[in-house]
Amino acid sequence: MKKFYVYILCSKRNGTLYTGVTSDIVKRVYEHKHGLVEGFTKKYKIHHLVWYEIHESAESAIVREKQIKKWKRDWKLKIIEK
Repeated sequence: MKKFYVYILCSKRNGTLYTGVTSDIVKRVYEHKHGLVEGFTKKYKIHHLVWYEIHESAESAIVREKQIKKWKRDWKLKIIEK
């Protein structure tokens, strides 16, 4: 069964955070690290995977991603540091 991932990347310690969703976490992190993804992560050099969560469906992963994107930075840091 296919897995889906919600993930958080950062640019550096205490740097910019980015939350995303994917069905292939290894490929997606590679794309971010090598500047293959145009946009926010490339512009701000956000390359470091600091947290991820596995989901059984794309729908639940997307719901969780949207939830996390609404969070304050402090809340995101708490799940990263767990």
